[in-house]
Amino acid sequence: MTAPRTGRTRLPKLPPAYRPLFAHRPFRRLLPAFVASDFGDGTAVVTVPWLAVLLAPQESPGLYVGAAVAAYALPGAVGALLLGRWMRRFPARRLLLTDAALRAVMLACVPLAWALGVLTPWLYVILLAASSLLHAWGSAGKYALLASLLPPERRLAANALVSSSASAAMVFGPALAGALITVVSPAWIVGLDALTFAVLAVGAARVRPGAAERPDAAADPAGGTAGTSSAALALFRQRPELLGILALTWFFFFLYGPVEVALPLHVTEDLRQGSALLGLYWTLFSVGAVLGGLAAGMLRRLPLWPAALGIVAGWGAVLLPFGFGAPPSVTVACFALGGLIYGPFTALSFTLFQDRTPEEWLTTVLAVRGAALLASSPLGTALGGPLTAAFGPRAVLASSGAATLALVAAAAALGLVARARDRGKAVPAPDDGRDLAEPA
Repeated sequence: MTAPRTGRTRLPKLPPAYRPLFAHRPFRRLLPAFVASDFGDGTAVVTVPWLAVLLAPQESPGLYVGAAVAAYALPGAVGALLLGRWMRRFPARRLLLTDAALRAVMLACVPLAWALGVLTPWLYVILLAASSLLHAWGSAGKYALLASLLPPERRLAANALVSSSASAAMVFGPALAGALITVVSPAWIVGLDALTFAVLAVGAARVRPGAAERPDAAADPAGGTAGTSSAALALFRQRPELLGILALTWFFFFLYGPVEVALPLHVTEDLRQGSALLGLYWTLFSVGAVLGGLAAGMLRRLPLWPAALGIVAGWGAVLLPFGFGAPPSVTVACFALGGLIYGPFTALSFTLFQDRTPEEWLTTVLAVRGAALLASSPLGTALGGPLTAAFGPRAVLASSGAATLALVAAAAALGLVARARDRGKAVPAPDDGRDLAEPA
């Protein structure tokens, strides 16, 4: 009889850049909690508007559906700007825990009110809005916590894993919610979303206090005691590379917004196809984003501006074939390539902020970043409606790509002007070729 094997079971080999992360106990504990909450948000893409449709009166469903979708995200911008005086005093771990706990409690009230028969459309909107009030601070705490737990050379890989989890959730979360809705009420799936945030709150609570427990400084970087917004703006003025990547990201997301309106209409009006083709576009984009994000974490040297501008330019380029009437086989492949190109962008952006923001100001700066970006894509989406009605889906998709390429050209030109001005002042320009990740 063969003796039982002893020792540890061998796990599949991980890429070298990721091995130290899974050997790091706090990160290893947090990652499953991040994945759980990401999948909760993924299910919300379907369940939040679907439940709003069920609750809304038949004569005006659009008003309530729009309000519910907005309430799940936009109050986070208000919380970032108005609650900064109090929230910036919290350390990163506590910000993450507080946001996750608030979302868990407020979202859990939805199935409870449904079961009691008291869930009205506006109560639903109020609960969603309350759940998202601290979300910009929670997201800031999430990435500030990673920065405090990990050395600089590990941050890009960690950010890549975390951002890839969010991309993967957009592939599988809506599909899971769609399957569950055929069996149970969407109110109970909102309760499942609440459970995932409870898991995140427990995960954050398990992180031992330490460097992550340092709150933001009380004074602004200019030496005063201004509020969160003005103080953060003072820091952005001192560090133009941060302001530059924030502006680039804002306009990048804004120009992406019309795609969310034009693509469904392109499928239904131009191609005379159904939801299966639309789902294929977004599924392949999301799969590409996951693969691209994971690949970014394995890169050893990654210069900031060439990489960021290349990503934005690549996304703009993949939209141009829509304007030439390319067949679906070509545009679907372009969309998959676009996801692959876009995948590293989020990890790169957060790594830049983590590396070039003083630790005592990181949560505040990230919260302001999150608040600013919350409005960018929705504004672009709102503009996409009338543009698509006026010019047609193909023209809007191609114009979005052309405008994105123009954004890259403008950003590159401004970068050259800034470098020339800095040389004229005999001040060294920021080294945009600086490594964002050292060799693993």
